[in-house]
Amino acid sequence: MPPSSSSQISFKPRHPLPHLSSQTLLAFPTPQILLITLNRPASLNCISTSQHHELASIWDWMDTEPSIRCGIITGAGNRAFCAGADLKEWNESNNTGKRQSQPRSGFGGLSNRARGKKPIIAAVNGLCLGGGFEMVINADIVLASSTAVFGLPEVKIGVVALAGALPRLVRTVGRQRAMECALTGKQYRAEEMKVWGLVNEVVEEDSNDGGNGERGWEAQRRGEEYKGVAQRAVEIAETIAGNSPDSIMISKYGLELGWTGIGVEDGTANVMRVMKDEGIDGGENMKEGVRAFVERRKANWVDSKL
Repeated sequence: MPPSSSSQISFKPRHPLPHLSSQTLLAFPTPQILLITLNRPASLNCISTSQHHELASIWDWMDTEPSIRCGIITGAGNRAFCAGADLKEWNESNNTGKRQSQPRSGFGGLSNRARGKKPIIAAVNGLCLGGGFEMVINADIVLASSTAVFGLPEVKIGVVALAGALPRLVRTVGRQRAMECALTGKQYRAEEMKVWGLVNEVVEEDSNDGGNGERGWEAQRRGEEYKGVAQRAVEIAETIAGNSPDSIMISKYGLELGWTGIGVEDGTANVMRVMKDEGIDGGENMKEGVRAFVERRKANWVDSKL
């Protein structure tokens, strides 16, 4: 079972963890990094209605927990990151007339999430289709195993990618590529998505392990190392977490302003206003960073109050 209280993790969070089912595993590779593992490998990590709300609650928890500086999401097993919605559940709801619900933040609480404070890394292993791909499109950094496969197959089954991907995909890869992807339902390899600018890095699979092996809380509890794309995600998250938490969140905010279409001058003015209003300009971490540089030592950051 995943941890549900602070007694099962290596640090004491300020806020209690949300209650989670066995569909969602949590691990903390360091006290500053949250790793979420979608844990339905027999169903290709398809996400059920209840799991959407679980994931939304844990992303919200991450943003309010001062010690956490970066999040990672990946899939259990080595066949799939997430193959999308639970179509068996969807078919059943169609037959009964009961509507499925998603949180406002979209598929997995991530695909339509706006202005999250802290960066999220998607560690994509295997199939990444439909809603799984929609989550990835809205992630901040995307790493993919060399065997990962991406696509929006919704048009092939008579539905539409309505969880936030369509406008975001255009902004990331351009109109013509987005049209091809969304209208054909074609599948793409990781290297092609890297060329398109949607994947930051492709991680070669370990031939003995299928890329990631068994990850998540159970593996960490036994002292096992993360492997493949999950390990690379942890490495990048450690680099991020080693920087000023104030600077990370303000930089992410400024970048997202540009991505949503605000003018450069207005965006810059907004960033400067937030730094001043929140006491970041001339604050404790800014002073510590400059002091550490002058003294040629590693900075000792304090948790952000943002």
